[in-house]
Amino acid sequence: MRKLIALIVASFALHAQAALPDGAPAPDFTTQASLGGNTFDYSLKSALKNGPVVLYFYPAAFTSGCTIEAHNFAEAIDDFKALGATVIGVSKDSIETLKRFSVSECRGKFAVAADSDQKITKAYDAIFAPKPEYANRISYVISPDGKIIYSHADMNPEKHVANTLAALKKWRAAQK
Repeated sequence: MRKLIALIVASFALHAQAALPDGAPAPDFTTQASLGGNTFDYSLKSALKNGPVVLYFYPAAFTSGCTIEAHNFAEAIDDFKALGATVIGVSKDSIETLKRFSVSECRGKFAVAADSDQKITKAYDAIFAPKPEYANRISYVISPDGKIIYSHADMNPEKHVANTLAALKKWRAAQK
C-alpha cells in the first residue's frame, strides 16, 4: 500500500510540474478575454508586438488559490509594466464568469482569457493531470520573439508573481 501511495504522489508531482521547456516556441492563440469587465479578442501574436507576455494558467475563477494569484498579479502590475510586460491569465471559465473575475479579483488591472475547450491549455501542456478538466497552475514568460524564457509550475500561487518578475528582470538585463 505504501508503494502505491508513493507512486501516486510521485506521479502527481511529475504531472504537476509539466510545462513547455525554456526556448520552446510559445503556441500562438486568439481567444475572448476580459479586462475590467469588458470583452475583447485577445491575440498572443499581437500582444508580443508590445513586449514580453506573462501568460499564466489557473484552475478556476473565484476559487481560493486562483483569487490569491489574481490579487498578487494585480498588486504587481505596475512592476510588470515597468519591465514592458503584459499579463494575461487563462482558465476554462466562460467569458461571462471572467468578466466578473476581471473586475473583482483582477481589479481591472490585467486581462483574463476564456479557454472553455482547453485548446490553449493543452497547447501549453498545462492540463492538471489528476483533474484534466482543469488547468494546472503554470506561469510562462514569453519574449517578444515568441519564445518561452521561463516557466513555473506550482499549485501554490504564492511564488508565481515573484518568479515571473525575476525572470523578466533577468531577460531585460540580458537585452542591454
